[in-house]
Amino acid sequence: MLRYGPDVAVPRILDTYRHYGIKQTFFVPAWCAERYPYAVEAMMRDGHEVLAHGYLHEHPNELSDEQEEYWLTRSLSALQAVSGEKPAGWRAPLYNFSHRSAQLLLDAGIAYDASLMGDDVPYLLETARGQLLELPSHWGMDDWPPFMHSIDLGFQMPIQSPAQAWENWWDEFEAMWEFGGLWVPVWHPFLSGRLARWRYTHAMIGRMIDKGGVWFAPMRDIAAHVRRCIAEGRWTPRIDPMIT
Repeated sequence: MLRYGPDVAVPRILDTYRHYGIKQTFFVPAWCAERYPYAVEAMMRDGHEVLAHGYLHEHPNELSDEQEEYWLTRSLSALQAVSGEKPAGWRAPLYNFSHRSAQLLLDAGIAYDASLMGDDVPYLLETARGQLLELPSHWGMDDWPPFMHSIDLGFQMPIQSPAQAWENWWDEFEAMWEFGGLWVPVWHPFLSGRLARWRYTHAMIGRMIDKGGVWFAPMRDIAAHVRRCIAEGRWTPRIDPMIT
């Protein structure tokens, strides 16, 4: 199943992004990057951003202090060795951000995170090490609930049709469009990259572009835009203090 992602789905997804002329962000577990470097290289060749997503998809909130720091450091180093670029952002596997994660990310030079679900727009996490920019999403924009069904991986969700899944995502998109929010879908290549599902996704991206007033961008560009807005005084973000 997992070979389907790098070998079949990633090329299909990249074709769509080339078709529409958009750049996006891929969060890749570093073990996968080491095992399938050609998939990461293809993402980089097309100008997409490749960011860290753990090493073996370990859950930070289930680790000790030493373990979380070890796996974060190892994953960042391994991903950089494959992509040739130091990751500037991170998403916790299964969104399992810990009470240590923000400070460890800042210590590692990570500028933005995409693990939390605390707002409809970007916000800041306040830590003893400084502020970390959060680019939030939520489970309603993730393909895990409608598509994930694997006895081996211990998840057996009732599988939805692509049309049903996209009806939910389109509702989320239209609400974000109306109110000027940040719409961050989470599409795993081995799930959403399946033929019928991605056929629907390809068409829906076209509908979004046709609607107008939409900016598709990698997270590095979104983060830079948010930082500019803050620095120029055009927008004031909400600040969440981290409890440690």
